[in-house]
Amino acid sequence: MPVAILAGTAIYEIPWIEATERQIETPYGEARIFEGKEEHADVLFLPRHGNDHSIPPHRVNYRANIKALEMMGVRYALAAYAVGSINREIPPLSLVALDDLIDFTWGRESTYFEGGSARVHHVDMSEPYCPRLREALLELAPEMELPLRPYGTYVATNGPRLETPAEIRMFAQLGADVVGMTAFPECALAKELGICLAGVGFSVNWAAGIEEKIHFVEQGLSPIIDRLLRLFVRALREVASQEPADSGSSKFAPEA
Repeated sequence: MPVAILAGTAIYEIPWIEATERQIETPYGEARIFEGKEEHADVLFLPRHGNDHSIPPHRVNYRANIKALEMMGVRYALAAYAVGSINREIPPLSLVALDDLIDFTWGRESTYFEGGSARVHHVDMSEPYCPRLREALLELAPEMELPLRPYGTYVATNGPRLETPAEIRMFAQLGADVVGMTAFPECALAKELGICLAGVGFSVNWAAGIEEKIHFVEQGLSPIIDRLLRLFVRALREVASQEPADSGSSKFAPEA
């Protein structure tokens, strides 16, 4: 069974997996997927911004990306998100197993259910992220020497600009722990198509206003990302080898 890793800023490939690029035509446009070879033939990699970071967050074709994974048989996926830290307990270089989300994006195609022949359905977002994959990540992280915070709320902004200090203060009052630009509508679309998706945020800076200036960390990030990707592959394979997940997806998923 194929499994998928989605990533964006700072992760444009999985260096230790040889892969072939495939262009998948979907009803929502084209998606570029990298398919692993040999012992990693079950691993698909999807760089949201392209492998040259040429696609800004508000221009990512989220519907095509998630649909392409479904068309390739993916039922389990893990997503990595570069984030800014709002919560003082999550300093840069920290890892967070996301368990909730606040959406402040706009103008994005965020559903497959657009009425008419596509019908209407209100997907349940009580658990934005797949609990089975989250639990697997938390169980395996210590073996990979990765301190993984067991919960965190991600607030999704539209980008590509960074947030203002006043916005960050507002997000903090709403309960957000980290801020980023790509987690939504990814998780909602995955639920609509029955894909069990969980996400991990890795902090690369303090959000605006937390410190005097925004500083993006680079030193020490590469080994963390390497271990995180290895954790992803192991967790995905472990969960995929078990019974099918109840991802909370709709039984009315569109045929397109």
